Amino acid sequence: MPLGLFALAVSAFAIGTTEFVIVGLIPEMARDLSVSIPTAGLLVSLYALAITIGAPTVTALTGKLPRRQLAIGLMVIFTIGNLIAAFAPGYAVLLAGRIVTGVAHGVFFSIGATVATSLVDKSRAGQAVSLMFAGLTVAMVVGVPFGAFVGQHLGWRAPFLAVALLGAISVAGLMALLPKAIAHTPPAGLLSQLALLGKPRLLAMYLVTVFGFGGSFVVFTYLSPLMTEVTRVSEATVSLALMLFGVATVIGNLLGGRLADRLGTRRALQAVLAGLAVSLVVLPFTAGHVAPMFANLFAWGVFAFAISPIVQAGVVATAEVEAPDAVGTASGFNIAAFNLGIAGASFVGGILVAGPGLLATPWAAIAATLIALAIVQWWLIGNDKQAASA
Repeated sequence: MPLGLFALAVSAFAIGTTEFVIVGLIPEMARDLSVSIPTAGLLVSLYALAITIGAPTVTALTGKLPRRQLAIGLMVIFTIGNLIAAFAPGYAVLLAGRIVTGVAHGVFFSIGATVATSLVDKSRAGQAVSLMFAGLTVAMVVGVPFGAFVGQHLGWRAPFLAVALLGAISVAGLMALLPKAIAHTPPAGLLSQLALLGKPRLLAMYLVTVFGFGGSFVVFTYLSPLMTEVTRVSEATVSLALMLFGVATVIGNLLGGRLADRLGTRRALQAVLAGLAVSLVVLPFTAGHVAPMFANLFAWGVFAFAISPIVQAGVVATAEVEAPDAVGTASGFNIAAFNLGIAGASFVGGILVAGPGLLATPWAAIAATLIALAIVQWWLIGNDKQAASA
């Protein structure tokens, strides 16, 4: 594989780390910045919202720019955003840094797959994209828990500095290893892209991503205070919990891909959403006990992260039939749905933490999961013949 792919993977690792490392640092950040835990949680919500809004709009606006220069420029902006966060004098500047970083994140992944596939021949396109996205997987298993551990011992600003350093390394790697010219077809205009949302089957799958995958972030965003205040473990133990969750996400991704191949999109989604609902139902009852909570956390991570590859496969299969000239755009909308779900769920979680309390968050996640199941069931009944191809 070309070395440029490894530069893209390092970039993906840095991006994945900075998005989720904050989950393990929310209590400390709230204390240091003199804000409430729900207000600190907005650093997750608004980051994801910046990706959701920024990715399609900025990608469309920058469609004619050379891919090499755009990729490098985005990682420069990403690095600056993390430096702003690291040296922020207060909450408002920190939030601004997160939003800047989120926009760069969204656009980088919107163009990243195209850049990756341009570096290899068509027969290895899938491997190229997988290698780039492996950076995200490693971030969940290593970057996020290690970053949380560092933040708990050296202060919450340290992980942002570390990610900024990774960003600088990524910039150097992209400059040195990406070819001078990268062929690409400019994406369709924003209005043309939005027309895909008028296709019922695609819209249904996007909503499954929003509610089914995103719903878990009602709880996950506030996992650190849940475990320190309810499970009664130390903040260092939360880092171990995040590592376990990261391993579960890897297994979930692999499981989701296999289920999609064996069962088809609809039945695979029914299976994993049912499993996710069960794991969330028992969460309020295991939260007060360390070993059951860790076991529950693992099962939850597997089922939650099995959703994404199933829906992504279904989106691609559907788009190849209904919008063959916009498969990449259709896939990109699922990434936007992924982050819209995170943004909405973490916002709802903040409201619940400020009101009924931490143990109310699993019930909201259960409700979101059941909505996703209902969408899948409606799709199954109303679109049997069409859905069979997905």
